[in-house]
Amino acid sequence: MLALPDHLAVFERGIANRLDFAFAGPQSRKLAELVANGTVKVGAIHTYLELYARMLVDLTPRVALIVADKADRDGNLYAGPNTEDTPTITEAAAFRGGIVVAQVNEIVDRLPRVDVPGDWVDVVVPSPKPYLIDPLFTRDPAKIRNENVLMAMMAIAAVYEPYQVQLLNHGIGYATAAIELILPTYAAQRGLKGKIARHFVLNPHPTLIPAIEAGFVDSVYCFGSELGMERYVSNRADIFPVGADGHLRSNRALAQVAGQYACDLFIGGTLQIDAQGNSSTATKGRITGFGGAPNMGADPRGRRHDSPTWLRAGQEAGETLRGRKLVVQMVQTHQPNGAPSFLERLDAFDLAASAGFALPPVMIYGDDVTHVVTERGVANLLRCRSPQEREAALRAVAGDTEFGRRQPSETSDSLRRRGIVMFPSDLGIDVNTAMRHWLAAQSIDDLVTASGGLYVPPAKFRRAVVTHT
Repeated sequence: MLALPDHLAVFERGIANRLDFAFAGPQSRKLAELVANGTVKVGAIHTYLELYARMLVDLTPRVALIVADKADRDGNLYAGPNTEDTPTITEAAAFRGGIVVAQVNEIVDRLPRVDVPGDWVDVVVPSPKPYLIDPLFTRDPAKIRNENVLMAMMAIAAVYEPYQVQLLNHGIGYATAAIELILPTYAAQRGLKGKIARHFVLNPHPTLIPAIEAGFVDSVYCFGSELGMERYVSNRADIFPVGADGHLRSNRALAQVAGQYACDLFIGGTLQIDAQGNSSTATKGRITGFGGAPNMGADPRGRRHDSPTWLRAGQEAGETLRGRKLVVQMVQTHQPNGAPSFLERLDAFDLAASAGFALPPVMIYGDDVTHVVTERGVANLLRCRSPQEREAALRAVAGDTEFGRRQPSETSDSLRRRGIVMFPSDLGIDVNTAMRHWLAAQSIDDLVTASGGLYVPPAKFRRAVVTHT
């Protein structure tokens, strides 16, 4: 993961020249510059599980620099609520003769629990200040727009309700945050409490607090924690995996596995979608990486247990021997900068040529995608029986883009009559009522109130003043 500018400074100073990574986040634009000028050679843009696997096989770390909350006198480590992938990376290095260096906030006589055994660690360095944690999964409800609410309503009406989705993972973004915030309102009004969205594989999103407090959510298994959510999570051991130490036990590797095999639905977003339904967040001037999306958003061919959701999706797809995982992409027809989200050809193809990739860096392949939700409508790709029908369904929900305008309205109307494409009115949704009043929390302060004062927003959210128009 490229989280800090210093991570790229290693390449700018000529210390290293090749990078294999899973997620770049805030460094995505700078990374694109360094790739373009030849400073960085990208080995591959991985998904997390793929990168962990290669660490154990052919990309074994010679040196692992890790952090932990506490260490004891024997070098055992306590990682606190953000255990994440620390044990996996440490094991990969320690058992192949690598050197493991742990930065810790303090050294104590006794740990609350042991997350990494001391005999895996070579050097412990106490730091004069705590290691940095950024709030990666916090979305301010005040920034959720009416269009996000409309898309959330359509997702619930077209996917969550008919498939009775109970086991799921949400990606990061305002669209999925809107879904979380209308569960106690819109979904409850539709009589869906206890029928949908009961078991999540998810970081503790603050926007999930109202749904938890309303009794919608039975359990959340976490990749890691989220800054400010520590006290709330510790007080909801009935929902989160909280140990005897009173803190969240997270594990990114196991959560990735759970997201792939134990979930019936992945719903996330992207920057671009092409005519085949392929999507990517690797675009011109921006290489964000994929994180866990390719794992979450892939239909797991090794799955053998059934569920009503999985079986129904398989039946709709015409499968006779297996079910299907629901993989939903929520994307507005245009990005915030005005760029169209639907294109004939992904930027990833040009990036592959310029960066020397053997294949374009596609985040989620089109043949795994089952539904696409835009502010225009929903395309149910499970019901398509040819590549041409899938392409037509995508064009029908692409709105006022060049991609969408290339299709005559008669074709879209035909798809609507067959239930392949659904516009809001087809789902019984009045666009004029799809507004922010459905959100169970309108602001960060509302999330604090819903948590009973246990959620402590990070400073940048407490200072922010957002005016919604």
